[in-house]
Amino acid sequence: MATFRLALIQLHVSSIKSDNVTRACRFVQEAAKQGAKIISLPECFNSPYGTKYFPEYAEKIPGESTHKLSEVAKECSIYLIGGSIPEEDSGKLYNTCAVFGPDGALLVKHRKIHLFDIDVPGKITFQESKTLSPGDSFSTFDTPYCRVGLGICYDMRFAELAQIYAQRGCQLLVYPGAFNLTTGPAHWELLQRGRAVDNQVYVATASPARDDKASYVAWGHSTIVNPWGEVLAKAGTEEMILYSDIDLNKLAEVRQQIPILRQKRSDLYAVEMKKP
Repeated sequence: MATFRLALIQLHVSSIKSDNVTRACRFVQEAAKQGAKIISLPECFNSPYGTKYFPEYAEKIPGESTHKLSEVAKECSIYLIGGSIPEEDSGKLYNTCAVFGPDGALLVKHRKIHLFDIDVPGKITFQESKTLSPGDSFSTFDTPYCRVGLGICYDMRFAELAQIYAQRGCQLLVYPGAFNLTTGPAHWELLQRGRAVDNQVYVATASPARDDKASYVAWGHSTIVNPWGEVLAKAGTEEMILYSDIDLNKLAEVRQQIPILRQKRSDLYAVEMKKP
């Protein structure tokens, strides 16, 4: 299966968790009707994004929100990348992405590895580490189409993570993310195209829709980039489903024409996993 349809759901996230989850599931159903085989929700799809919200909206996995995701993945017989939700486990909070297969089974759980702690004077200061703990594992899952690697938002800035996923055979990297009005216009597309070209993979980012009244305003512009660095599809700021057909023959063609993965100088340098 060299070609499959990918869908990214750019969801408008409200303060009502049950409404967010219900609407997310409706969008998943719609995307599946349009032929999508792998579908991703955005970062923090069931909760407003912010350190003051994480403790209030956090839940176990499996739990209320992920149970609904499991059901809709099975109903639609698709692979569902559950964006992310605030997860509570053993007294700690994580920013976590749960992935479900066509049978509804939980395939992998990615806890955001790199926490969003930044300070751009006069523009934005944010510290996820005030309430969240970092994950410490790599997260991939297999489909009949390709192997997929996962990151969440700030994880995309770390090239080493993408390189390790490429080393592990991933051909698609998916980053549910919520960049903001400072970092979004500067780096959102640039980072995706960089990760795609460096590793000769497809890269997809699923953002929440923009809500100018929110305490944290997401950039939007969910995007899908091919291994040549071309933007295949890009959303605006409104709520919508973004589609693209992923052609793995194109990936093979790019790797054959510019065979950087075979030309790396492992005698001079290496990016290595410290944990499996």
